[in-house]
Amino acid sequence: MTVLDSFQDHDGFDAIIMGRENVPYHFAFTRTDKHQAGKAPTKENLLVFYLPDHAEWENAVERMKATGFVPVSAFNPYWDKKGVTFEDPDGYRIVLQQTDWAP
Repeated sequence: MTVLDSFQDHDGFDAIIMGRENVPYHFAFTRTDKHQAGKAPTKENLLVFYLPDHAEWENAVERMKATGFVPVSAFNPYWDKKGVTFEDPDGYRIVLQQTDWAP
């Protein structure tokens, strides 16, 4: 993996984004001064999948719901703008984001 991007003070969050070029997923390591992150899993331990095709994204969201996963509000409001967040029984979260990702 390589560092693909980073940002500071985006709605109070800083992050470094790691992954591989030209794949539709990455790992985002975030922090904020607004609270203590605590140990994993937290509401900011996310695995993000970018699905730019609306029909593909919609189908993926519906498959998650059909298997019993219920959407949850994202801790960082950014993910609710174009995505849906799901949480597994252990508290880990994934985001299905309906957009391309580019650093």
